[in-house]
Amino acid sequence: MPNPLARFIPHLVGEFPKQFMDLFEKVNIPAENEKEEIKRLLWEAYDFGLNSHEGQKRKSGEPYFNHCVAVAKLLASWKMDHSTIMGGLLHDSVEDTGVNLADIRERFGEDVTNLVDGVTKLGGIKFTSREEKQAGNFMKMLLSVAKDLRVIIIKFADRIHNMQTIEYLPRFKQHRIAVETRDVFVPLAHRLGMASVKFLLEDLVFKTLKPKEYKNIESKIKSSRREREKYIREVSDPLQKELNKLGIEAKIYGRVKSHSSIYGKMVKRDKSFDEIYDHLAIRLMVEKVEDCYLTLGIMHNQFTPVQERFKDFIASPKSNAYQSIHTTVIGPKGRMLEIQIRTHEMEETAEIGIAAHWHYKEKGSLSKGVDLHVKWLRELVDILQSESSDPREFMNLLKIDLFNDEIFVFTPKGDLVQLPTDATPIDFAFHVHTEVGIHCLGAKVNHKIVPLNTKLQNGDIIEIITSKTQKPSYGWLNFVVTSKARTHINKVLMKQQFEESVELGKELMKKTLRRLKMKDLLTEIESSFNKFGLNNTEQLLEAIGKGDLTVRKILLKIRPEDEPKLDKNEDQEEKRFFNFARSRTRGITLQGIDNLMVTFGKCCNPIPGDEMIGFVTRGRGITVHRSDCKSLPLLKKESDRLVPVDWDVEKNDLFNVRLKIVGQDRKGMLNDLTDCITKSDLNIVSVESKVKDAVATTYFIIQVKNLRQLERMIKKMTNTSGVDYIERSGQS
Repeated sequence: MPNPLARFIPHLVGEFPKQFMDLFEKVNIPAENEKEEIKRLLWEAYDFGLNSHEGQKRKSGEPYFNHCVAVAKLLASWKMDHSTIMGGLLHDSVEDTGVNLADIRERFGEDVTNLVDGVTKLGGIKFTSREEKQAGNFMKMLLSVAKDLRVIIIKFADRIHNMQTIEYLPRFKQHRIAVETRDVFVPLAHRLGMASVKFLLEDLVFKTLKPKEYKNIESKIKSSRREREKYIREVSDPLQKELNKLGIEAKIYGRVKSHSSIYGKMVKRDKSFDEIYDHLAIRLMVEKVEDCYLTLGIMHNQFTPVQERFKDFIASPKSNAYQSIHTTVIGPKGRMLEIQIRTHEMEETAEIGIAAHWHYKEKGSLSKGVDLHVKWLRELVDILQSESSDPREFMNLLKIDLFNDEIFVFTPKGDLVQLPTDATPIDFAFHVHTEVGIHCLGAKVNHKIVPLNTKLQNGDIIEIITSKTQKPSYGWLNFVVTSKARTHINKVLMKQQFEESVELGKELMKKTLRRLKMKDLLTEIESSFNKFGLNNTEQLLEAIGKGDLTVRKILLKIRPEDEPKLDKNEDQEEKRFFNFARSRTRGITLQGIDNLMVTFGKCCNPIPGDEMIGFVTRGRGITVHRSDCKSLPLLKKESDRLVPVDWDVEKNDLFNVRLKIVGQDRKGMLNDLTDCITKSDLNIVSVESKVKDAVATTYFIIQVKNLRQLERMIKKMTNTSGVDYIERSGQS
């Protein structure tokens, strides 16, 4: 008969439930003398969680607490410390039961409470496709994780088990959770070096979003198993024999790449499963680093290596601490085969990443590997917080930092620098130091001067040329790829734009008050900023300079009794002055930025409908040209200063166009041409005509709304008797 006390004090009686013992056997216990104490602590958390969730069922019908145990088992398999495993057992207690944090704190202490609190906050995040909410939710998650990385490790285990049991949820919920997993947890697992978590989550997402394709690949992998095992033996047996001769102990095994990875290759290359040669990889694990290089030599002696597909991540580890040698060889039957060589320690780091580093030193500080990840996360949070006003930019920066391949370049002194693929000298300059980036004037790559938009390659030696007078331009945003570079460039440009707007606002305010003979109100206006929800006088002047506020509106607010004195056309007058001061910036946007100092190129005079390009000038803002402008070949010598611009015009905006019409001189020609223009309901600004050798050349400057309107009118003029050709020309 079972002992009735066993349910309450099993650590004394010795009769623990099988479910608990299965979990405990997986726990990594550093010292034998701690075994019983850790067992007691884990049992308390297990028993507390079991009682808290008593009577609760999952959608599958099984007891809810089974999920908490599954999470704890995953954490134990990643060799996490006992506090993290306790956090896994209790992670849903606060969110889904009547337990509060005070109860957890009283029973299990501050460390476990903070973990449960962090995971509870993450559990409350509802990711949506709306950018602003998504950006805010990402920030909450990163802030929690930056305090203690174990929070996200518990959340990874929670998400894996939820994805493994997702079939019991309604289809729309399955889709939402799978998309969350793909967009949030997969890239974070990648960045934290947790390859096994990343690949498992990717496959679970693939299985949920594309079930038919997943089943198809699954059946192909199963059906080719015997052939695959035979091929692996053909490679590994002779290799193992050579390694044994040299006394190198190695574990060799083959593995099929993840289902989602194989499917991605099939789609990208437009090939069938049987045509994907690199769905199989062989991994060799040895004891020491020097054995890795000896093994590499033996491998290349037996099989022909593919030179361009060799990477040494042992000498140059990835930023997520991943280390391994990757080589591709021509194996038996002429098939290309990827080989990965690493030590057992590197294998553990590669598979579970940050979790492999999770142990404490004597004083309780984190290991170096954890410190590096915490530093990266905190730097990322600092950078992203400064971009919180623009959700789209936030999301772009996050993707850059979370999920990008890397290249390795060198400083002139030989120091190694890791940068994302497609990084440029500007990215390198900002990586070295913010001030170096801001004042970057030019760059040398491998001792040759190159444009600033040059994409760096592995092994390049980079030297940055600086100047105190140099400042970032909008053109740089067109090609930089690191979040640090984009953030600091935006800061400088926003400050520059702010200063320009303040100066313009001052000038506009003084001019308006002088015209209204109200100069004595200058101080009163400058101190009225709080009436418009602004923080200081400079923000008020900026609003005037950007056109968000007019002096007339300010006067009406602070002196409503003076309304009869104010000219009702004052707003229009101010707008005219504003447009003039801004050199006719209307209708032009650059990556969502408005109120730029913009001029239209006189050489080509673009109008709405023309494809355009902007050229960043030195001290005069941006000049906009048609993309087929004859001046562009000259400008393209400085291609890093070319930026994409878009039209954003009002319905009734008019633009000047200069037309050159060449034809035979005849009586009534000018009248016929003028008639075409007026019948098209277009205004003629000026006209000039001259005749030489019976050939008449006429120049019209007309006002049009867009390219389509102009083309319709030109078609009518072309049909006029005696007209040889019509072309648009500059200098309007």
